[in-house]
Formats: sequence, C-alpha cells, structure tokens
Amino acid sequence: MPAQSWAPAYVGIGSNLDEPELQVRAALEALAEIPGTRRVTCSAFLRNVAMGPQPQPEFVNAVAGLLTQLPPARLLEELLAIERRQGRDRSTSLRWGPRRIDLDLLVYGDLVIDSEHLVVPHPGIATRNFVLLPLLEIAPTLRVPGLGPVWRLAAAANQQEQQATANRARHNDSWAIPATSPSKAP
Repeated sequence: MPAQSWAPAYVGIGSNLDEPELQVRAALEALAEIPGTRRVTCSAFLRNVAMGPQPQPEFVNAVAGLLTQLPPARLLEELLAIERRQGRDRSTSLRWGPRRIDLDLLVYGDLVIDSEHLVVPHPGIATRNFVLLPLLEIAPTLRVPGLGPVWRLAAAANQQEQQATANRARHNDSWAIPATSPSKAP
C-alpha cells in the first residue's frame, strides 16, 4: 500500500474565555499531537476585538501551519475533538459568541470543498484581519484557492477596514453636538 502524501493545511485558532492565551497554547500543543500530522509553524498571537453581536472579551488569535497525511474531513474531526477536550460544546455555543477555543480549517492544500460539514477555504478568510494577519506572517505567498495570494487578500481587507473606520468617523461627526447652541449665538 503506497504511503499517503503530505498536504499543507492552515488552522485558525481563537479564544476569549478562561485565560485565552493559555487556551491557544494548549490547542497548539494538541495540534502537534494529531496522528499523521506535523505542526510546522505558528504565528504570533494577535489580540483583537470580538466579532460577535453581543458584548464579550477580546480574542487571542493565531494561525498554525501543518503538514498532514489526513484527508480534510478527518483533519476536521481531529480539530473538533481538540475543541471538545478543551471544553467547547458547539451544540450550546452562540454563533460568534464567546468561546474557550475555536479551531477553523482555513486552507487545505489547493482544494476547494463545499460540503454539508466542511467548507474550505474557510468562508470568512478573505475579510477577517484576525485570520489574514497571522496567516500573512507565516505564509505570505500562500495562494488561497479561488481567492488569490494571502498578501493581496490582507491588503484588500486592510483597505476595507480603513474605509469602514473612516465611514464610522464621518457618521459619528455628522451627529456631533455643535460647540455653541444656536439659541445662544450672538
């Protein structure tokens, strides 16, 4: 039987509960223990504001680069098992809510997968700086299948974020209270 070939895979890691930095570190250690998989690299940790609709603590995010012999669905099973071992129950979690650990399969080789249980590349990858910036650090020339190189995606997301910030500032300024009240003008 021929040996299974190695495929590169990238995993997004995030936490904003129960000492988030320790949760991310524990997940990184667990990634290194997945059978048929090697953790090759990891980005620095990035702190960022939570994306969800409800108030919650800020997140600690990172991206790990793996080489794996596991097929994508099996790798996803391993990621979900790590989440469960770290105390995450996806059945009771709010979408975009606080979580102890979140592991997302971002990219798996040059595959594009759109199944009931797995979508790769991750659907939000092109617009999320908390994913793109760590990915840019460890794999700037990586081509995300169907989307292009990480460096280009990061530049576009950064430009969109700057535009959104400028729009919010303009909107807030339009509702500013005048320095002097018209009734008290000379």
